[in-house]
Amino acid sequence: MNEQRSLASNPVDAARARQSYILFGVAGTSYAIRSDQVLHMEMVEHVTPVPNAPPFVEGVVFSRGQVVPVINLRARFGFDRKGLDLRTRLLVVQDEGRQVGLLADDAREFINIIDTAIQPPNEAIGGLSGNYVEGIATLGERIVLILSVREIVDTIPTATA
Repeated sequence: MNEQRSLASNPVDAARARQSYILFGVAGTSYAIRSDQVLHMEMVEHVTPVPNAPPFVEGVVFSRGQVVPVINLRARFGFDRKGLDLRTRLLVVQDEGRQVGLLADDAREFINIIDTAIQPPNEAIGGLSGNYVEGIATLGERIVLILSVREIVDTIPTATA
């Protein structure tokens, strides 16, 4: 209780103690990305396939004046692909100047997660998830996997001269 009072009395500490996340679903699992890493989120009707792309790259979309490569998170995480529908969302993220669209089954909420609710992934989980999972949050009975945007964005090869 005293810890909560001290955080409330100092807004700077309170801001550090929690971060805003966008929660989305892929194959029945809840994932989150820090909201400051998401440029925008939109519905997606069509993705243009790109020849010889890695299997998890769905293609490209034209979003807000930019051609953006799209990673199908279902394919990237080893789940079966599914067709686009009205719930499908494209989360356009940016890391070190690179913009990438992440295709999710749905994106439903913004939430503040207290830093102490996030635990590092177990070594076994980290190895299985390909270093994409940077933390696991427990929100009551719910488990949310916190993703590393950098690890996901770095999976797309860059063009070389």
